Amino acid sequence: MSQSRIAAFFTSLSFFVIAALVAGVVVGALAQGSQAAWLTGALGVVESLGQVWLNALRMTVIPLVFSLLVTGIVSIADAAATGRIAVRSLVVFAVLLVGATLYAILAGLGLLAVWPIDPEAGRGLLAGVSAESLATVGEAARTDGLRAFLASLAPANVIKAASDDGVLAVVVFAVAFGFAATRIKAELRRPLAGFFEAVAETMVVIVHWVLLAAPFGVFALALGVGLRAGLGVAGTLAHYVAIVCLSQIGLILIIYVVAIVWGRISLARFARAVAPAQVVAVSTQSSLASLPVMIERARDWLGVPQTSAGLVLPLAVAVFRITSPVANLAVCLYVAQLHGVELGLGVLIAGGLTAIAVSIASVGLPGQVSFFAAIGPICLAMGLPLGVLPLLLAVEVIPDIFRTVGNVTADLAATRIVAGEDGAGEDGRATE
Repeated sequence: MSQSRIAAFFTSLSFFVIAALVAGVVVGALAQGSQAAWLTGALGVVESLGQVWLNALRMTVIPLVFSLLVTGIVSIADAAATGRIAVRSLVVFAVLLVGATLYAILAGLGLLAVWPIDPEAGRGLLAGVSAESLATVGEAARTDGLRAFLASLAPANVIKAASDDGVLAVVVFAVAFGFAATRIKAELRRPLAGFFEAVAETMVVIVHWVLLAAPFGVFALALGVGLRAGLGVAGTLAHYVAIVCLSQIGLILIIYVVAIVWGRISLARFARAVAPAQVVAVSTQSSLASLPVMIERARDWLGVPQTSAGLVLPLAVAVFRITSPVANLAVCLYVAQLHGVELGLGVLIAGGLTAIAVSIASVGLPGQVSFFAAIGPICLAMGLPLGVLPLLLAVEVIPDIFRTVGNVTADLAATRIVAGEDGAGEDGRATE
């Protein structure tokens, strides 16, 4: 990583959030043995401020996700209208996204079964979360079976569902609304899409404002953790990072297999093709910044015609984020085990469907914004509290690297699959 990028990291919001987490835990741990009355009162005030900050983030979730889903569906429909390659690309993206979501649930549950959260350490991590937040486990998490899940898909009053955090019902309505918008006249669809795009951009601005206070909010929550649990909470956070990263590493390995089988390409050739793009992804944590390298590697090493690469890869960067459901569901499943919530089949389906929807809605959002915009709705759809998410956001830097690497790898694999035999033999390296 270059010196300029290292300097940029140490001046970024991510660094200040990590520093706030460490400082809060350390200060809390140092004061752990104090019995001073003023400290107890001060802790209550600090925790209340942390809850206000969390609520400020939470209030943007419903309008942001609804607006992004509508505009995302309209843009996908417009892309599909551009031709056969675009339609084939969207079909490949959809198949891979559904497969990744199924993998995410199985991998997340499997990893936590093999390597569960230590109960004592889990209670320590939750020590800084307010009792109000811990009490907000919704009906979805307490429901076993599919009846309540199916009933929640079409509420009689979508406004009431939104006010009750019925995110899945809102997502279903937004999807229906978005597809309906693609069927109206273009002169009506354009201003409608423009309105929701403006709403989404406005919500993003509000989230940015709230995230400016993220170091203070995370410090407030971490202070309570340090006071009640001490420095031992670091092990739980490291365990969380490992679980989320392992889920994504497994997905990346599966993408290689999919590329070999479905893309009809050798492992050595595909690995050499994607390696430079993965290096850029690690250093920039941006699929968009990796796009020029991806186009070059797809053309010169994967045998994809320039015209196909120039269409499929920008479309993939715009609407396809395969690591989103994997990483986001890994976080939600971790939160569920952290709170001791047993998840039934209906809840897992609700979480999976919401994860697919928000993977489209959150494409193109900055990292800190997309963390809440994507994971918040999934947690709410599964009836899980959001109070611990700010602490997990503080250590998102490492999982975010694997998110970008996985997305770049999947983009190139999908491009090879879409191109099929069209580009075979264009280059000596492509026919290896």
